[in-house]
Amino acid sequence: LAAGRGGPGPTMERESKGAEEEDDLGYRLFPDRNKKPQSFLARSLFTFHNRCQLMLRMTLDTNPYAQLLLEAMKQSGCTVFNDRHFSCENCDGCVSGGFDSATSQIVLCQNNIRHQSHMNRVVTHELIHAFDHCRAHVDWFKNVKHLACSEIRAANLSGDCTLMNEIARFKFGLKGHHQTCVRDRAIRSILAVRKVSKETAEKAVDEVFDTCFNDLEPFGRIPHSKTDAKRAYKDFQNRDRYNANL
Repeated sequence: LAAGRGGPGPTMERESKGAEEEDDLGYRLFPDRNKKPQSFLARSLFTFHNRCQLMLRMTLDTNPYAQLLLEAMKQSGCTVFNDRHFSCENCDGCVSGGFDSATSQIVLCQNNIRHQSHMNRVVTHELIHAFDHCRAHVDWFKNVKHLACSEIRAANLSGDCTLMNEIARFKFGLKGHHQTCVRDRAIRSILAVRKVSKETAEKAVDEVFDTCFNDLEPFGRIPHSKTDAKRAYKDFQNRDRYNANL
């Protein structure tokens, strides 16, 4: 699955392995993944779950980052359905979301996502992982460079490293800070879901950084704000209309 701390998400992927090996893939952070689904009545009694569902719907209906990604995935043959591909669950305290490649499902940590802007970033971040999974043969389990690449792209394109978010973290003012933020958050995401050394995570990120940082699909630009994302979405729609007429 690709897990997210306050926005980004490492990618922890599930395989049918022993409990100890599964733990290496980050599933310890998502305890509800292995529980039987609750009845609708039981789920409806939990405020966290209801709030999560309402915020998710708001994101999918109004957020240009998410709308562009949903459109791009549909055109790539991977249509996303709300009830099938999103799951609001309780998670470990350090993560906000994740992408489970085994089920093609995005996990939203209902106990850790507290406001709409946070939900927007988490959904966008995890949809970038889902988009990468759809368009490429990503080896989430065994190739840390593949994981690093998707984490770089998710941190770069999801709004995780916007100026306002960095000011909120008391990190700002440095030249080239966006790249530094993307690199640091990608490394943190890998370490959250893989039992690898910091040196291994840093090496993987550094080796693929330039290529993956400059892979701006499907946005075509780094959307530094919702206004940028709206322009990117409009350009994406116009690009496809143009291609359809060729």
